[in-house]
Amino acid sequence: MIRSFSRLPALTAVLSAGLMLQGCLVGAAVGTTGAVIGGAAKATGAVVGAGVDAVTTSDEETRLRREREAREEQRRQDRCERRQRQGKRC
Repeated sequence: MIRSFSRLPALTAVLSAGLMLQGCLVGAAVGTTGAVIGGAAKATGAVVGAGVDAVTTSDEETRLRREREAREEQRRQDRCERRQRQGKRC
């Protein structure tokens, strides 16, 4: 009879710990699910943001593109002038 009383607190402790751990497992599963969903939402937002950036052009990008095109045109004209001095066609 004495042995059964000493086992009762141990059994209670084991069952209580088991019930508490179930809550931890559920919390961990919910946390993991939230992290996965949150990560997917961030990835989707990044893709949408990159798509908007790819479609829109800032003023600075427009200015840089115009400067690059002007340099290319100047190089083309210089090359044509050199060829004409050599008696060749452009």
